[in-house]
Amino acid sequence: MGRKQCIAMLLAGGQGSRLGALTAKIAKPAVSFGGKYRIIDFTLSNCANSGIDTVGVLTQYRPYQLHEYIGSGRGWDLNETGGGISILPPYATQEGGAWYAGTADAVTQNLDYIKSHHPEYVLILSGDALYRMDYRDMLNTHIEHNADLTIAVMPVPWEDASRFGILTTDDDKRVTKFTEKPEKPDSNLASMGIYVFSYDFLVNALEEDAVNQRSSHDFGNDIIPKALGDGKNLYVHEYHGFWKDVGTIASYHETSMDLLGANPEFDLFDSKNPILSNDSTRPPHFIGPNGRVDDALVANGCKIMGTVRHSIISTDCVVGERAIVEDSVLLPGAVVKNGAHVSRAILGENAVVEEGVKLGSVDTTKDTAVVGNDVVIGKGE
Repeated sequence: MGRKQCIAMLLAGGQGSRLGALTAKIAKPAVSFGGKYRIIDFTLSNCANSGIDTVGVLTQYRPYQLHEYIGSGRGWDLNETGGGISILPPYATQEGGAWYAGTADAVTQNLDYIKSHHPEYVLILSGDALYRMDYRDMLNTHIEHNADLTIAVMPVPWEDASRFGILTTDDDKRVTKFTEKPEKPDSNLASMGIYVFSYDFLVNALEEDAVNQRSSHDFGNDIIPKALGDGKNLYVHEYHGFWKDVGTIASYHETSMDLLGANPEFDLFDSKNPILSNDSTRPPHFIGPNGRVDDALVANGCKIMGTVRHSIISTDCVVGERAIVEDSVLLPGAVVKNGAHVSRAILGENAVVEEGVKLGSVDTTKDTAVVGNDVVIGKGE
C-alpha cells in the first residue's frame, strides 16, 4: 500500500457545556442539527467531498451515541479498507492513561495511529462548526509554500477580532504574528482551528510538547506560538464563505434559522457538495388535513397536524392538532401536543410539550427557550 498524501484527525471530544441541556447526555458533535443531520456531519462531509478517505475521530465526553452514529463510516463513504473512519477514544497503556489534556495532547496520544499511515500531511479538524470547505485547496496552499504548518483563517469584522486567535501575515501570506484574543488587534484574520501540518514537523512538535511540563498541550496556546518563535514556515489559507460555530444556544438557534428561506445562507440542497449523514431511512413526513407548513424544513417520519412556521422539524417529530411551532428547532422525536404553542425554542430529542402549554416567546430580547432531551413540559412548568 502506497503512502497516503493526507489523513485527517477530527477532534470530537468536546462537552459543549455552553449548549446547556442539549449536551447534558451527548457530546456536542452528536447534537442533532438541520433536521436530519448531526453537527459532526458537516466536517465529515467536507472530508468525503475533498477526497480525504482516512479520518481518525478523537472522542471523549459521553461518546456512546457518537460512536454508534458514526459506525463504519458508510454514510459518508468512509468505510474503505486501509483507511476509512477510525474511532479514537482515550486509552490506557502500561504507563497509565488519562483524558485528553488539550487539543494537541489528544493528537499526541494518537501518534501511533498517524505513524501507522505515515502520510505526507495531516489535517487537524474540529467537529463543531457549520461550513463547506474543499480541503484540497488548503492542502495546495500548504504545498505551494513548502509550509510546516498552514492555518485556515477568515476575515472577521474588526469589532469582533478581539474574540479570536488573530494572525498577522506579510504580503506572501506568511504568518508573522499570532495573538490569542488581542485587546488591540492589528489584523482581522481569525484562526478557524483548521490546520494542515507536514508529517515530520507535526510528529516532532508533538513529541517535544508532550515532555514540556509548562505546556497546556494546546495547538493555539502552545504549538503555534512555539513554531512561530522557532522560525518555522507558517502560512495562512484564507477562507471566504459561510462558517458558524454552533457552540452556544444563541448561535445554534441563529444558525438553524440561517438554513431557512428561498435563498438560505447555507444551502442544504447543494448537490455538488452534499451534506452526508448516517441517518436511517424513515417514512415520508405527513401533513394532516389541517396541517400548515410555511418556510420550514421538515424531515422524514414527521406528522404535522397543526401549524409550523419558520422552523426546523427533525426526524420523527409530531406537531398536534391546533398546535403552533414558530421560529423553533425540534430535535428528533420531539412532540408538541394538541393546542400547545412553541415560539423561539429548541426542543431536545424526545422532549414533550403537553397539551395547551405555551413555551418560549416571540420577544427577541429574551433568551431562546431550551428543553433537554427526554424532558416533559407540562402546564405550570
